Amino acid sequence: MNTRPVIIQKYGGSSVATLEKLEAIAQRVVQKQAEGFGIVVVVSAMGNATDELLKRARQITPEPPARELDMLLSTGERTTMALLSIAIQKHGAMSISFTGSQSGIVTNDSHSNARIISVRPYRIQDELERGKIVIVAGFQGTSYKNEITTLGRGGSDMTAIALAGALSAQACEIYSDVDGVYTADPKVVLSAQKLDQLSSAEMLEMAQHGAKVLHDEAILYAHKHQIALYAKKSHDASSTGTYIRPDGWPDYALEQAELRPLAIVTAKKTLFASLDTDSLQAWLDALNHCEHIKLMDMAVTAGHAIALIDIWNCPDEDAVKSALTRHAHGIARSDVKNVTAVGHDLGRSPAMIAKLQAKLTERHIDPLAVFIQPNAVTFAIQDSLVPDASNALHDCIKK
Repeated sequence: MNTRPVIIQKYGGSSVATLEKLEAIAQRVVQKQAEGFGIVVVVSAMGNATDELLKRARQITPEPPARELDMLLSTGERTTMALLSIAIQKHGAMSISFTGSQSGIVTNDSHSNARIISVRPYRIQDELERGKIVIVAGFQGTSYKNEITTLGRGGSDMTAIALAGALSAQACEIYSDVDGVYTADPKVVLSAQKLDQLSSAEMLEMAQHGAKVLHDEAILYAHKHQIALYAKKSHDASSTGTYIRPDGWPDYALEQAELRPLAIVTAKKTLFASLDTDSLQAWLDALNHCEHIKLMDMAVTAGHAIALIDIWNCPDEDAVKSALTRHAHGIARSDVKNVTAVGHDLGRSPAMIAKLQAKLTERHIDPLAVFIQPNAVTFAIQDSLVPDASNALHDCIKK
């Protein structure tokens, strides 16, 4: 029986984009094992490999069969896992690479957006006991019908976190090209600050409103199964990252909420919809038949309804837009993005909501709509004004 504590490490596309980066990861992983840990590494496809494979398929037909597309796209991660295993063995350690199915990841039979229903990591456990580093292809599994499936956007995060739960791992480390979670997108808000730690409940709220550091469904899984996460920067030994605790919102009084650093995040692919309530049922029916989208926020008043629709995981936003406008007397605009302030009980504080709105007014920014939830306030902003709005709100709430 393996008595060494297990650590799961996940490396994303940009982290494994070149053979040189794979070599660097191999050295890091070998060193980590030498410190006395059992190591499981989950990898994504190299660089833009998944997009290139998808592009090839669509050159043959605009709508490739979902089953065959899963077979095709799963090869991207398999290439990475084998190359990394080869690099690790070059550096003197024992390793073995496994596909999602070989790792015991069982999903439902929904191609291109499957959900994990169980994890049976028996082969991984056996190889860890033999002293091997195990490399796992992320983003994929096998359905209960024994078909290859892929998990959709953020699937490699989900693979890593699910394995962490099944193996009772000490920690799950998610590596990317950013060194942790910030109070805003540092590429947009230069004064954004890195958070040393936050709760999984806070991270989930951020992810659901657009933060791309971790996928929201992966965070939900980690929160449910009490898995500790670390978001770190690849190829930077000095990166301390952000510790994401497997717990709920911090326990502090509402009147202290404005002292807490909040997070401003943007969802890059959002449809803003406006319609008459007479068409609401037909519109919702049309939305129900659109794949890979989520209804983020919605408000209905007498005679009118507005909504924000997350299409980040949608392969064809024009088709969604066409379906919505065809089935209802309304509009669906793709030139609108959401800017969201996240904080404990933020939506329950009239003073803070007023303060956020006043800051936008100072910058002559007039939101198309405001959506209020208990821990988030979302402003629908014309996309050209999003950077200015993000900076304005961040200035409003930072310490």
